Parts: sequence; structure tokens; C-alpha cells
Amino acid sequence: MASFLQVQGLKQAFPAPGGGEVVVFDDINFDIDRGEFVCIIGHSGCGKTTILNVLAGLERPTAGHAFIDGREISGPSLDRGVVFQSHALMPWMTVRGNIGFAVKSRWPDWTRAQIDTHVEQFVDMVHLGGSQDKKPSQLSGGMKQRVGIARAFSIQPKMLLLDEPFGALDALTRGNIQDELVAIVQQTRQTVFMITHDVDEAILLADKIFLMSNGPKAVLAEIVSNPLPRDRARATMHHDPRFYDLRNHLIDFLVNRSKTYAQA
Repeated sequence: MASFLQVQGLKQAFPAPGGGEVVVFDDINFDIDRGEFVCIIGHSGCGKTTILNVLAGLERPTAGHAFIDGREISGPSLDRGVVFQSHALMPWMTVRGNIGFAVKSRWPDWTRAQIDTHVEQFVDMVHLGGSQDKKPSQLSGGMKQRVGIARAFSIQPKMLLLDEPFGALDALTRGNIQDELVAIVQQTRQTVFMITHDVDEAILLADKIFLMSNGPKAVLAEIVSNPLPRDRARATMHHDPRFYDLRNHLIDFLVNRSKTYAQA
């Protein structure tokens, strides 16, 4: 049986100033199963965001194909929810309005009452009850990201794409939202592809961790399966001896092997 998401021979290149081309990454191949949480890690310039944008339908690759649920990705779709590091909320709309706008786009025939009921479900899911009528300027950074997550989940996408959604948050807020995301994903069995620079975040969240070599001409160097049980928690996962083996492996790749892999 074919995997839920299939990426085959993906390449992205741009014209070089003096002629020819600059290859960002080449021959990227991977599969993601339905309900799987994948984190991709690599240094800046290896093309992580470009891969995510291809999966979102926001960019066209130079070569290769990506398929979701048996259909080739050719543009943006409500089948895929996207959360960026910048919350991208509409500043003139309230929390309810921002989430409701997405819900209305997904189900245009719904009544206002149906939309409001659906919105409330996802506001509660990210613990923003009482803030429905606030505008983004009245929210903290962590609350804005919660709204972005609620909006993405509210359209019930087949896949969620996260581009360093917690990168700009302080450590405490980041940790709290990580815990909430773990609980939400365990509840919804959502398929997730997430970019992160945080090794511990990847270990907490991911079933598999994709390691990209340095660009240009980056490659998908390794796919590492997370041996920790899926009910792991941020406060206790470091008690498992496998945590340190995995963490050391990831850090060794980023510090040492990512630089030389493509040349090997």
C-alpha cells in the first residue's frame, strides 16, 4: 500500500548570476505514513523551508514530484494546514474571526451558528477560552501562535505543515505549547511535517527525524526513527537512557557529519 505522502526525486535550483544554476537540494526522496509526526532538521540554507513550501503547494520544484493521498501536489489546498513562525493573523479580526475565516473557507455553506460552534471547539483545544473577542494586538506571542495552531487544525486538514512555529517564543512558553501540541496530536492522530532547529523539540514531538546535509546541493542524509514511546513527556523523557543516545546522534550529525556528508 502506498504511503500517505510520497516525495520522489525532489530538486530545487535557481539561476546563478554568472550562468548555470545553484542547486539548493537534489534527489530528495521520502514517505510519510498517515498519522506520523516528522521533524526535519538541518542548518540554514539546506532547503528545509523550500521542501515545506513544495508540500504546501506554495512553490514548484525544479524537478521531482510530491503526492498526498494519491494526488500530486500542484498548488495550495485546504487539505494542508500551514503554521509559520510568524503567526500571520489578520490584525483587524478577533481570535474568533481569524479562526472563523478559515472555517468559512473550508465549509462555505455552514451557518454562522455552525461556524461559531466549530470555532469554540478549537479555541478550547488550545486553551484560549475568554480571549475569543481579542484582536492580535491584545495577545502575547504565545497566544498568537495558539490561534495559528487552532486555525490550522480547525479546517481538519489531511496534513499539518509547521515551519518553526515556536522559534520566536521564550523557553517557558515554547515548552507549554509543545506539551499542548503533543496532546492535540495524540488526540487527533494528525499527520505532521515540522521544521525545527531544536533537537530536544524534535525528540519530544517526532516519530521520525529527517536530517539534511548542509547546502548547497543538500541531500536527505538520514532518517532516524525515534525509539522513545509516543506518550513521552517533556518533563520525563530525559530519564529514558535512549534519549541521550538519540540526542547525541542528532547533535553529532549537526556539528560534524552534516558538513561532510554531501562530499562523501
